[in-house]
Formats: sequence, C-alpha cells, structure tokens
Amino acid sequence: MKTLYLECNMGAAGDMLTAALLELHPEPGAFLEKLNAALPEGVAVSAEKDEKRGIRGTHVHVNIHGEEEGQVDGHRHHHPHTSVSEILERIRGLEIPERVQEDALAVYRRIAEAESEVHGEPVENIHLHEVGSLDALADVLAVCWLLCDLAPQKIVCSPIAVGSGTVKCAHGILPVPAPATERLLRGLPVWAGSEKGELCTPTGAALLGHFAQTFGAMPAMVPERCGVGTGHKDFATANVLRAFWGESEGEREAILELKCNLDDSTGEELGFAMEQLFEAGALDVFTTPIGMKKDRPAIMLTVLCKPEKRDELIRCLFRHTTTLGVRESACLRSALRRGFYTVQTEAGPVRFKTAEGFGVSREKAEFEDLARIAREQGISLREAAALAELEP
Repeated sequence: MKTLYLECNMGAAGDMLTAALLELHPEPGAFLEKLNAALPEGVAVSAEKDEKRGIRGTHVHVNIHGEEEGQVDGHRHHHPHTSVSEILERIRGLEIPERVQEDALAVYRRIAEAESEVHGEPVENIHLHEVGSLDALADVLAVCWLLCDLAPQKIVCSPIAVGSGTVKCAHGILPVPAPATERLLRGLPVWAGSEKGELCTPTGAALLGHFAQTFGAMPAMVPERCGVGTGHKDFATANVLRAFWGESEGEREAILELKCNLDDSTGEELGFAMEQLFEAGALDVFTTPIGMKKDRPAIMLTVLCKPEKRDELIRCLFRHTTTLGVRESACLRSALRRGFYTVQTEAGPVRFKTAEGFGVSREKAEFEDLARIAREQGISLREAAALAELEP
C-alpha cells in the first residue's frame, strides 16, 4: 500500500506542504508548469533549494504580478477581504482536474465554516482575510493537485505542532493558535511544539484536516523517498515539514480497549448492551468468563474502539450495564487491508471479503449472502458455500 507520512513537528503551512510534496513528484518542473498555466493571471509559483539547520529541502515562492506575497517582518501581508462565494467561484472557473477542484472546494468550505463559527455569522456572510489571498489559493490548489498526481493509498500525519505565544494578523494580535486555526484543528491531535510563534496556519490546518486519514506515529513502512519543505522563519529547531513516501504492508492504528467486570447482569442485559455498543461504533465487543470476589462467577466485557469514540462508548457502558467503573488502555493494532468483490453464482450474487498484507492473502464469502442462498434453496450452509464458489 503506497503510504504518505507527514511529519509536522514544526507545524504546517500551505507552502511547506507544497514544497515537501513537490520533492516527491516524479516531474516537479513539469508540475509547476501545468500549475502556473491553470492559476489566475499574474500568479506564479516557483521553487528553489533551501536549507534549515543543515537539513536541505525546497522552499516555494508565490509571486503576484512579479512581487512575492506572504511575509513582511515575519507576518503576512493583509489582503482585501474576499467573500467565500468569490473564492469558490474562482476555483470552479479554473481549468484543473475535477478531483483537484472538489478537494480545493472542500478545503475552503472547512475554512469558511471555521470562520463562521468564530465570528458568529452565516457562511454566506463570511469574508476571508489571509486565507482568501491569491498566495493561499495557490498553496491549496498545489497541495490538492500534487496529492491527486501522487495518489497515495493512505495518508498518515503526526500530531501537529501549533506553536505558542501570539501572532499578528488582520484582526490584530491574537493568541496562538488563532481562533480560526483552533477551530480547524478540533478533533486532530496537536501539541505546542518546541518553539514560540505560529507554527500551524489556517491553510495548513484545513489541508491536513481534509486529507489526513489517521494521526499518530509513523506506521510500519518501507520508506522510498522523503520530501522536505522549508518554512519562511528561522528557529533553533529546523523549520521543516517532511513527507515520507513508501510501502506499508498493512494498517497499524491506535485503538482503545475499554473493560469492565460484571457479576450482576443477566444474559439478556449483556446481549442488549453488546448490541448497543456495536451501534455506537465499537470495532469489537466480546466477553470473557472470570471469577470475582466472594467466589462469584462473572463476565469481563471488553470493547475495542477508535479514540474518537471513547466518550460515547463509555457512556454506553454505564447506561446499559451495571458496572461502577470502566478501565481503559491504549494499544496499537496491526490489521490486514480489507476489501470486497462480488461474484455472480447460479444462486445469485455473493460478496467476498478479502484481506491481505504482511505476506498473507485471504478471502471468504459473506455469511449473510450464503445464509440467504441456504434459505432460498433449502440447503445447508456448507452446500451454499460450495455453490458460491462456482464460476458465473
């Protein structure tokens, strides 16, 4: 599985993401040519080799009518306000692949929704400042197009460093992360990082929120290349964003294990609780017979879930069981890549589940389809399985 891992130890900005991904592109020069041909008149993106604290990488520049946008005394230029509808209409008018257009529109909708919540105004009334500028538009389109060309099967991102202190923007001096950035980062793992200042921009946060599928440590993978994008500012720590490209055999993700011991629940109550836990998003629910105090036979109920489902499932455990406490532990799960395909048999369509990775390849007919055939034909499940293996 082609995997992209984004290391954001110094945060993320649109130009840093662009530069890191550009180093992974097989034809960076040709890519810049087609990007510049599609951008609005007067906007040009260029790249040059750069170095931060001994780490060599690429730095991206965006020029508007011959002048570089972005930085003055460490802060962005202030641009005229641009309405969300104007930006979306501008994107729709560009000659770019449909997938790139869809992703760019989705990124800007994220930004607009964040600004809407921060300012308490409907999205249609929102006018963007820095993120509405042409250089930000160029960054968003570049990242969307680069990922479209690279076509990773999985995108994993590290926890995002956001910085600390204050930042100067169109509204004045604001705390880091700025309100809109903070809203865009909700639900994503973040940390302050080792440097003061704004490390993650609204554009960077919106792009990562849209594209990253999972967050955490680098997955088990065989790296093939590494792209390095450098930022504008200099810190004691190398101001770079690294993009690792390689092959991963299977998925390795962080999950939670929730457990509770029950010695006073009926079988019916346990069965109903398990049903409710699955409906609430549990990855798996199972019971283990145990012995408790006073020699009582009991059941340990275990729930596996993704971290974002933690609170909902703990509430579900308290609501539907008699437990007085829930234990939790974090663990990593390695999983085979899963898929489906359908085979037309004499008895009708049958779905097959596939799993592969780590040198293993498996497939199995979907139970519900076999059960349907068995009921319709008046045969056993084993006979239905044999029938399902026939070619159409």
